[in-house]
Amino acid sequence: MVGDDLPIGRRVAHWRVRRRLTQQMLADRLGKSKSWVDKVERGVRALDKFSVIRDIAEVLRVDPSALTGEDIASVATADAVDGVDGIRAALAQYDVLWAGSGDRPALPAGELDRRVGHAWLSYEHADYPRLVRMLPGLLGDAQRSQAADDGDETTALLVQSYRITASVLVKLGEPELAWLAADRAMAVSCGDRQLTAVAAIPLGQALRASGRGRLAMAVTIAAARRVTPAAPPDLSLCGALLVEAALAAATCGDAQSTEELIDQAAKIAGRVGDSRDHHRTSFGPATVEVARVTAAVALGDGGTAVTWHEKAVSGSGWKLLPAEHRAAHLVDAAQAYLHVGDLLRAGRALVDADRTAPAEVRLRPAARTVIAHVMRGGPAPAGVANLAALVGLTR
Repeated sequence: MVGDDLPIGRRVAHWRVRRRLTQQMLADRLGKSKSWVDKVERGVRALDKFSVIRDIAEVLRVDPSALTGEDIASVATADAVDGVDGIRAALAQYDVLWAGSGDRPALPAGELDRRVGHAWLSYEHADYPRLVRMLPGLLGDAQRSQAADDGDETTALLVQSYRITASVLVKLGEPELAWLAADRAMAVSCGDRQLTAVAAIPLGQALRASGRGRLAMAVTIAAARRVTPAAPPDLSLCGALLVEAALAAATCGDAQSTEELIDQAAKIAGRVGDSRDHHRTSFGPATVEVARVTAAVALGDGGTAVTWHEKAVSGSGWKLLPAEHRAAHLVDAAQAYLHVGDLLRAGRALVDADRTAPAEVRLRPAARTVIAHVMRGGPAPAGVANLAALVGLTR
């Protein structure tokens, strides 16, 4: 972690080394000379233009405030980026897929289950920096355990590991890498009806985030049809998949399919209730109401989105949703208020989201975009200007 009192040149040097760049490599990417970079890092040349600081930060993949030292939260952003690099390396490490490879022994199923559970808790609390540090090791251990003991329990834990990985990668704006992780989950679960349905949830999320809405619809609807909605766990899976399909339809501008799919999910949610969390779906009436807001925003219907938002947050199931889910919804609500021209409530929703789960707002590219729109809409509502400064959007 960079010390608070370091001059900006030393900060540039720190992040350059951390990104494994030479001074010449940094200079080439900035269109500057190596001598210019050297003088900046030694403090001989001042960095007094924010546009230049922003260009350097972009090359180093950090927020500008990580260089200016104004906010220590930006270090978490950079750490999350580093974590994505580690996840990418873990997904590319094929040798652990074979039993007996490497020096590390396979974990017992009980220990692996404990670690997967801890990863889920980190995700539900939107502790993304910690989660991305955990995932490379978790993926390797889950792969080794499944390769050594190809049983139902270790296979399910490996699917869950890939699912968590795909879900957090979508959050951090890496949909293509998320698609790879979700596809791995589908491959591992092949042949098991329930596990395939579990794996199809992050696959739908990744495809939707990468702009492949029609394909996401096809995958999630097909998976939902394979689940026999009899017992509550299967009902929750079927409902969660229908919600994903509805959101995919909304991104395609297909209002009719969106309404039909989400109404089907609502009927199932009525049977499940809000008090259960089968397969880590958090599926229930509150989930469906929240999804209606996301869908309406995607369809450009701000008025409907606002109406559903106000209904969702006043219901008894709202507080039962994980912090990650509630904060993500509040960012969607901010977009809904933007659509109807209510900057004040848009700002309040963003601030509430930040209080609920800071990383959901400060680390997600989608959330930063909403903050920027609120800032451009006029005088910033109370709290939003400070939030914009925290994520490096003001100057």
